[in-house]
Amino acid sequence: MAHENLWAPWRIKYIQDLGEGSPQTGCFICRNLQNAQDDDTNLVLWRTDRSIVILNRFPYNNGHLLIAPARHIPDLDQANSEELLEMILLVRESQKALSLAIKPHGFNVGMNFGRCSGAGLPGHLHIHIVPRWDGDTNFMSVCGDTKVISQSLAELLNLLKQISKDHNLPCL
Repeated sequence: MAHENLWAPWRIKYIQDLGEGSPQTGCFICRNLQNAQDDDTNLVLWRTDRSIVILNRFPYNNGHLLIAPARHIPDLDQANSEELLEMILLVRESQKALSLAIKPHGFNVGMNFGRCSGAGLPGHLHIHIVPRWDGDTNFMSVCGDTKVISQSLAELLNLLKQISKDHNLPCL
């Protein structure tokens, strides 16, 4: 059987950042919270006093967002009621913005606690919002263990920011 190469050069940054001694070790959410002037580069959609909403740089699907508290806490039991409420309200607002921008048929909303559960950043609590479309599991993902993302992150971020402005989102 012939072996085909699927090029994904944007993933090298993710691979390099996983290495020991990498300049990007630590919590990328906390780094993004400290650098508001770099929000576009860091793919930050929204920030509030208690939370941040970021496009996932390595998405499961187009429009994959992360919602996190501003405090570096690992679990729900360390979040206060205001943080919990705001994160859930931001889930709602994220779904509104994504629905207007890219018209998904549904959403997966989830959280992973601990590396064994799939948490890539187990030290900072965050919620995944993953848009889904009927039939988005296809040959590439089933047989090739590959996802095809058809829109650039910068393009989607700009679209979501414009929709947020036009529709006064987030409405907290």
